[in-house]
Amino acid sequence: MKKSILLKQLLLLLFITAPAVLLSQNMEKLIDQIMNDQYQKENYGATVLVAKDGKVRYRKAFGKANVELDINMIPENVFEIGSITKQFTAVGILMLLEEGKLSLDDEITKFIPEYPTQGTKITIHHLLTHTSGIKSYTSIPSLREFARKDLKVTELIDAFKNEPMDFKPGEQYRYNNSGYVLLGYIIEKVSGMTYEDFIQKRFFDKLDMNTSHYGSKSKIIKNRAYGYQQSENGYANADYISMTIPYAAGSIMSTVDDLLKWNTAVQNHELISKKSLEKAFTNYTLNNGNKINYGYGWSLNSIKDVATIEHGGGIFGFTTQGIYVPSEDVYVIILTNCDCDSPTQTANKIAAIAIGKPYPKAMDAIKLSKEELKKWVGAYKFEDGTIRVITLKGNQLYSQRTDSSAEFKIFPLSQHRFFFEDSFSEFIFSDGKQKTAIFKSNTFESKGIETDAKLPEPKKEVQLSPTTLKKYIGNYQLAPNFFIEITVDGNQIFAQATGQSKFEMFAESEDNFFLKVVPASVTFQIDERTKMPKSLTLHQGGNSTVGKKVK
Repeated sequence: MKKSILLKQLLLLLFITAPAVLLSQNMEKLIDQIMNDQYQKENYGATVLVAKDGKVRYRKAFGKANVELDINMIPENVFEIGSITKQFTAVGILMLLEEGKLSLDDEITKFIPEYPTQGTKITIHHLLTHTSGIKSYTSIPSLREFARKDLKVTELIDAFKNEPMDFKPGEQYRYNNSGYVLLGYIIEKVSGMTYEDFIQKRFFDKLDMNTSHYGSKSKIIKNRAYGYQQSENGYANADYISMTIPYAAGSIMSTVDDLLKWNTAVQNHELISKKSLEKAFTNYTLNNGNKINYGYGWSLNSIKDVATIEHGGGIFGFTTQGIYVPSEDVYVIILTNCDCDSPTQTANKIAAIAIGKPYPKAMDAIKLSKEELKKWVGAYKFEDGTIRVITLKGNQLYSQRTDSSAEFKIFPLSQHRFFFEDSFSEFIFSDGKQKTAIFKSNTFESKGIETDAKLPEPKKEVQLSPTTLKKYIGNYQLAPNFFIEITVDGNQIFAQATGQSKFEMFAESEDNFFLKVVPASVTFQIDERTKMPKSLTLHQGGNSTVGKKVK
C-alpha cells in the first residue's frame, strides 16, 4: 500500500513538473535560434541571461569576445553597459532622498549654484525624467573633440552648460545624457564621495557585484570583452572614449550575472524602499498631462499588454538591453560588444518567449475570406498625424505609410486583429459608424480614423546606364563613424549605411535617387572640374545630412 501511495505521488510529481521541463527545453531552443541568427560565430558577440523568480533559466554566450585573437565569448565577459548606468544613478538619488539629503523638487542651483538655468526652474525630477530641456552633450558636434580627454566632471558640465535650452522644463521629453551627468555631480556634492566611490561602496560592495566596475580603459579587467564598430570595410576596433565622458550617464562596466544581482536587489527593496521604487517606476507626465513612458532611470513599456520595466545602453563599441517583467518576475539582459546593432528587439523577443507570449509568425495567421480582408481596405489618419493605407493584393493585406514607399504584410489573428510578422506591432480594426484602426507596438498606441487620403503617386524611375551609375561608387562619410557605401551591380545601384542592410536606389534623374524601403532620397553633388561626385546629401525624416566622399 505504501508503495502504491509512493508511486501515485511520483506520477503526480512527474505530471506537474513535466510541462515546466518541456517549456524550459522549448524556450532554450527558441532562444538559441534567435541568438545564433543574430550573432555569428566569427564576428562580435553577446552574452544573454534569462531569470525567472530570481533563478537563472538561460545563460549563454555567442560570437567573439576578441575577434582579432579569435577568443570566444563566455558568459563571464565584462562589458561597458552604457546607459543602463542611469539606473544606478537614479537609485543613488533616491537613496539620498530617503536619507533626507535632498528633495526631488529641489532646483539644481541648490547644489550647483553657478549653473546657468537661463531663467527657468530645473529640478532634480526634470533631470531624472529627461524633461529638463538642457541640451544633451552627446548631441553636440564638439563631443568628438573631447571624447578622448580625461575631464573632471566640472569640465564636462562646462562643455554643455551654456548651450541653448531645447525647451522649457517639463514641456517635452527628450532623452538627455547631460541631465544624468548633473545628477552624478549632485550625488558627489551631497554624499561627499566621488561618483565612482559611491557606486562602488553603496552598490558593488554591498551586493557582491565583484565583476562590476566604474569604467576604465587602462585598468586590467579580467574577462573584458573588446568593443567593435562597423566601418566601411566591415568591422573595426571601436573609437576610444575616456570613461570620464559618459560618467554617471553611462560609465559602468558589468556582466549578466552582476546585473541579475542588481535587478534582484532593486526589486526586493534591498537598496531603496518600496515607496521610493514606486517613484522610479511611475510613468510621469509633461506639463500638458501627456505620459512620457519613463520613470527615474527606467523606461516603462509592454509586451503583449504585459507591463515591462527596461533600459538599454549604447557606447563606443557596445550596446545593451535589460528588460524586467514584474508580473512574471522575469528578467532578460543582453550585452553585446559592437555598437552596430541594438539588442533591444532581440531582448523583447526573448522576454516574450520567457513569459509565454512569443511573437506571432505568419504560420500563426488564421484564414479569412477575401471579403473579410477587403473590409479593412482604406486609409486611416492617426492621432500623431501619420496616415497609414491598407491595401489588398490577392489574399494579402498590406500596410503602408503615405510618407514611405515601404509596404508591410499584415496577418490576421482574428477578424479584427492583424499583426506584422516578427514584431509586436499590430492593428485592431473596428467597423462602427466609421471604420477605425488602433495601431499598437510595445511602446506606442494611436487611434486612426478612416479618411479619404490616398497614397501619393509613386515616383517615376529613369534608367541610367551602368557607366553613369559607376561614377557614384565610393564611400561617403556623414559622421565620424557613419558611412554610406555606394555600389553598382550591372544596371542597379545600392546604398549601404554603417550597421544596416544594403538597399537598392532608384534614379529619379541623374544625380538624384530615392529608396523604396524607407522614405529617403540621395542627391549627389558633382565637382565642376572633375565631373565626379564630391559628396552626397541624405534626405530623411525632414533632415538633410551631407557626406563627403572619402574613398
